[in-house]
Amino acid sequence: MAVFAFYLFAIVAVVSGVLVVFARNPVHSVLWLILAFFSAAGLFVLLGAEFVAMLMLIVYVGAVAVLFLFVVMMLDVDFAVLRAGMAKLLPVGLLIAVVLLVQLGFVFGGWEVSDQALSLRQAVTPAPVEIDNTTALGMLIYTKYVFLFQAAGLVLLVAMVGAIVLTLQKRVYVKRQDVLVQMYRDPKETVHLVDIKPGQGA
Repeated sequence: MAVFAFYLFAIVAVVSGVLVVFARNPVHSVLWLILAFFSAAGLFVLLGAEFVAMLMLIVYVGAVAVLFLFVVMMLDVDFAVLRAGMAKLLPVGLLIAVVLLVQLGFVFGGWEVSDQALSLRQAVTPAPVEIDNTTALGMLIYTKYVFLFQAAGLVLLVAMVGAIVLTLQKRVYVKRQDVLVQMYRDPKETVHLVDIKPGQGA
């Protein structure tokens, strides 16, 4: 049953990943991406990494993919223009793909697996029978790799601040709210009561 589930999730992940790239409609691409995330989460469950599988579902499916879906559906995208631009750049894309495939061939052609690779990977975490996956992952992140974890958080913070700075544009002809002016305003200067007698109105 485990072997059948592995091949099922693996085939679905590969096929959905290919359909993400080749789907004509961006909404369909996002839906295939969500299916790929579900398949990857199933593979993580088979590996015994339930915590990583839940992170995959909560973060990528629940936040990132849904954000992509809302952005794609809310934007008024002209698909004809996109297809025309893709047709122009198709030769360049194929050339880059061939170069990447050749480089990957060189890498995998000279790849040598050490006899101690499996034992070295297993030595990082405790045995699954001694401690569950979530506790072992937390112990590794917050003890042995705490500085790398903090560095990753700092990089994400810098990226977030940079994105805010790049998108922050001050427009001259846009009326903005000034909170201090509203707080310290004098009602006598802002409200004028006019006594209009009958027959004098415009």
